[in-house]
This record gives sequence, C-alpha cells and structure tokens, in this order.
Amino acid sequence: MVIGFDAKRLFQNFTGLGNYSRFVVNALQKSFPQHDYVLFTPKIVNRPDVQPFLNGEYSVVMPTGAWRALPSLWRTAGLSFTEEVKRLNIYHGLSHELPHLLPARVKKVLTVHDLIFYRFPEYYNPVDVRIYKWKLKSACKRADRIIAISRQTADDISSFLKVPDHKISVVYQGCHEQFRLRKSDAEIEQVKRKYRLPKQYLLVVGTIEQRKNAMVTVQALARLPQSLQLPLVLIGRKTKYAHTVAEQAEKLGVSDLVLQLDQVAFSDLPALYQSAQVFLYPSVFEGFGIPIIEAIWSGVPVITSTGSCFSEAGGPYTLYVSPHDPGAWSDAIEKVLSDEDLRKEMVEGSLGHVQRFRPETIARELMRVYSEEI
Repeated sequence: MVIGFDAKRLFQNFTGLGNYSRFVVNALQKSFPQHDYVLFTPKIVNRPDVQPFLNGEYSVVMPTGAWRALPSLWRTAGLSFTEEVKRLNIYHGLSHELPHLLPARVKKVLTVHDLIFYRFPEYYNPVDVRIYKWKLKSACKRADRIIAISRQTADDISSFLKVPDHKISVVYQGCHEQFRLRKSDAEIEQVKRKYRLPKQYLLVVGTIEQRKNAMVTVQALARLPQSLQLPLVLIGRKTKYAHTVAEQAEKLGVSDLVLQLDQVAFSDLPALYQSAQVFLYPSVFEGFGIPIIEAIWSGVPVITSTGSCFSEAGGPYTLYVSPHDPGAWSDAIEKVLSDEDLRKEMVEGSLGHVQRFRPETIARELMRVYSEEI
C-alpha cells in the first residue's frame, strides 16, 4: 500500500500539530515498514526533529517548476496533479485539511483535532474562524473517513458538522518516545541549572493564553499554606495573557514564586517533567491534552480540569477540578503534596492507563481505518 500525508506541519511546525504528524508517520513506518510512505510538503525547515524523515525511508515530495512560487496553492490543489499522487492508495490529511482534486480512487482520510473555534470563537480572530470553518466543512465533505483524536472531538464533529457517526473513528494521540525514557539525576540537574529552576516546583506546560487558563494555578498557589507554596513553573509560548498572569501574581504576593519560561527546547521537556512534584493542566478546553500523557509517562501525578476530553487522556488516577475554581485547585494541590501514598498510587495507576497510547497500538488502529471499505 502507498500512503501519502499532508506533511507541511511535520516539516515546519514544532509543537502540537507538528508533533502529532511526526508521531503518526513514524509509528506507522516502524510498525508497518512493508508499506510506502509519501510526504507532501511545500517546504522543509532544517531542524533535528525532521532529520529522521529525510533518511530515505520516506518519499518526500515538494513543489517544482512554477509551483515553487505558489506553495500554498500547491498544497491546496497542485499536488493532486503530481506523478506521486498517481501511486497513492491512501491520502491522510493530518490537520483538518485535504487537497482538492485528488483522484476519486484515492481513499481520503482526515484527522480532526478539535472544534474549539466552534465552541469558543471569542478566542480567535473572527476572520480566522470563518476560514477554519470553511476549510473543515469542505474537508469533511470530501473525506471518506474522519479520525477524531478523542471521543469529545468525535461528538463535536457529529454535533457541529452533522457528519454521520459511521464516517468517524476515534484514534487517540500518543506522545514522543522521549517521555518514556527516564533521565539520570545528572541529566535532570543539568537541565534545571540551564533554566535556573529550584529543587522542587509545580509545573504547567502549554501556550500561556486565556484558554489554557494558567491564571487559576496562580490563584491557587496564593491560597496554599506557606509550607506548600512551591514555585510554579509555566512553560510555553507567551501571549498578551502572560502579562495578565504576571500582574495577578504580583497582586496576590506570589510573583517571586511564578516563573514563566519561553523557548524551552523540546528535548529538555522530559527532564523538566520528571523533576516536577505535580503537573497541573488547567485548560478550559482541548481536543485531547497531550501534555497530560507526557506528564504521566514522566512519572508525575496530574491534576487537570473537569469537562472537555481530559478524562480520556488522564484516566481514573488523575485528579479533576473545575477550571474556574481556584479554591478547588488549591485543595487538590495540597492533597497531592501532603500524601506520598496518594502520589505513588496516582503515578502507578496512570502509567497503566497510558499504555493504550503506545505508538504500536495507535499505528494498528490507523491501519484498521485505512483498510476499511469506503
């Protein structure tokens, strides 16, 4: 079988959608090396993350001739006329989009990560919302099968886009294998020195923006007994909201305990997770919540929000708290920090839960979708 992928984000994005794309393609190639994998991309960013996909195990297709001056149009439709498309059995759009004019005989598979722009349009530019909706509706109509990364996303696809259930399959995400490997004490200390981190801390990972709701963790920190007020480390790209968070920390008298880190190397994240006492994920809504999986594989107890899809990622050994209740967050943090047996139970139980997100499991589920009759 010859399987093509929209690899724009695989080669150009180095956070969520890029990580998902690299995970999927790598997992499939490792589990099913007998198939051919073709990666379509308008551009390649030279980063260590993408080097494994340039080693000859994959075919990489880029625009040629006049298409080089029109990379977006090539990705939207032009690639459909390439010789490589004639070989395809499957084309998988890994992030909400499918090219137009693909041959009818090519099975079209689409991954949908979330419909947050439907649920919370106030978090986006209105023009962007219209574009996102148009692209997604168009792609869903043309897709033969739609992969939702969580049951929550599958339900949203049915509800907002009226896609029939038989067309949707839930295939969860996994995380990079680096999070399953334990770092040595020396490696952890080296990374902590690099970012000037204290011995113990609470950790939040994700863009520092309103939807991800870091504010509630700052408010919870201020409510903790002084003996449990560990430094709060926020790792993620900063937006204007980051300034609001800093102002709130100053107002509550905990600014010296709140550390915001931007530009953290992806390869450093395992050590940063593994040295945290508790991982906090206060987001209001996500398509899945990969940092929850990363934290669990890293052996850290997790507290996250109620609602959305977080129980799918976190399982029964994670604690769930309303994203709008600072007092409940404070109580949960105090509970976990004060009870060593509870922390051990949460870590061990959660590690059993995340076995379902191993790459070989996800690769098998994807291949099952590819093999289904249209």
